[in-house]
Amino acid sequence: TVTARVPVHASGPYKVPNYRAITRAIHTNLVPAGAFRGFGVPQTAIAQEQVYDQLAEKLSMDPLEFRILNALEVDSPTVTGQVLGEGVGMRACFEALRPKWLAARADATRFNAQSKGPMRRGVGLAGMWYGCGNTSLPNPSTVRVGLKPDGRIALHQGAVDIGQGSNTIVTQICADAMQVPINRFDLVSGDTAVTPDCGKTSASRQTFVTGKAAAMAGVKLRQEILKLAKASESEILELGNGNVRVQGGRCETVSLNGFPLDQFGYVVTAEATFDPPTSPLDENGQGVPYAVFGFGAHMAELAVDMDLGTVQVLKITAAHDVGRAINPTLVEGQIEGGVAQGLGQALMEEFFPGKGENLHDYLIPSAGDIPPVESILIEDPSPIGPFGAKGIGEQAVIPTAPAILNAIYDATGVRIRRVPATPDRIRAAILAARAEGSNGA
Repeated sequence: TVTARVPVHASGPYKVPNYRAITRAIHTNLVPAGAFRGFGVPQTAIAQEQVYDQLAEKLSMDPLEFRILNALEVDSPTVTGQVLGEGVGMRACFEALRPKWLAARADATRFNAQSKGPMRRGVGLAGMWYGCGNTSLPNPSTVRVGLKPDGRIALHQGAVDIGQGSNTIVTQICADAMQVPINRFDLVSGDTAVTPDCGKTSASRQTFVTGKAAAMAGVKLRQEILKLAKASESEILELGNGNVRVQGGRCETVSLNGFPLDQFGYVVTAEATFDPPTSPLDENGQGVPYAVFGFGAHMAELAVDMDLGTVQVLKITAAHDVGRAINPTLVEGQIEGGVAQGLGQALMEEFFPGKGENLHDYLIPSAGDIPPVESILIEDPSPIGPFGAKGIGEQAVIPTAPAILNAIYDATGVRIRRVPATPDRIRAAILAARAEGSNGA
């Protein structure tokens, strides 16, 4: 649940030795709230990352250097007492932003010094972490693969592709594990009658969990095929045209026509299940809620019209530790989509319960609203994920809004505590700050 995930993540990806977080689920008479990308973590990041900027300012420290100093590392315990071990790329994400951060801040300072109009530029950043999978609960995936009589591979996996690319990724992982080309695969997906359960498409878990099961099943099927061909592990497999061809120390072709088929209609079948190793949280919130975390950091460059309160986001730079980028194009697509949703959260999207408004009046970003997005892929492999991979689905939305809000402060000198940061709210905050300054004088 959101109430379980939020207190784990509300510390941010930082070393916080003194920490207390309490969440309460409250029943109201308003419209029920459902799950949304990030599952409560984007909201906590808005508060926590602004607090970190304020702490850095109190210490007269650069916000980036402050975060690097406090970022989680390999041997750092989290607020649940979990020691993450290998695959903690948080500091690397911040380091990747450093040259762009310094250049962008210098550009903003130069622009503001020369500007004679109402436009002011600002630069902000935010970090994030996100546990892949359910919080301290089992969430296994099972994948089945079979060698068809025609020499092709049938991959049965129940992960539902809602546009994030799991059909491609899971097949690609299995193909790599079997050491055969991906074009030899026939995908059987999303049919409960013929596919094993791969759990829900949520929690940034399909690449990590179902992908791992696919890798394990692929290795097992490869071993079965090699056994069928009486070949060693070092042999190269070629499949197709009703044959298995092995090459290496020897070259031999085995026809599949004479072999009996199993209960699934395949010459040989392999199945594997993977459930991430976690443990329940105790009454003090201590335990291992997630086997793997994804890490990332975003930098926002923007301009604010001090007279109108309008914001133009000029660029988002997003550095993410994805463990291993199985398919870099799909990873970048996920990052760009997350940035778009985070921008909507920061500047546009707002629901007014009880007013009877419909979706016609609900603003979301259009293509014209999305700034250039530069993705930086950090690969700090997870020892658990398939080929070191982690999830990326929800990670990209989390630091976008807080980075934008920190950039608004950098440009205007006012903090926006409520999203979306609409022009009227920004303008009101600017006027309030000016009035307070006048009264103080």
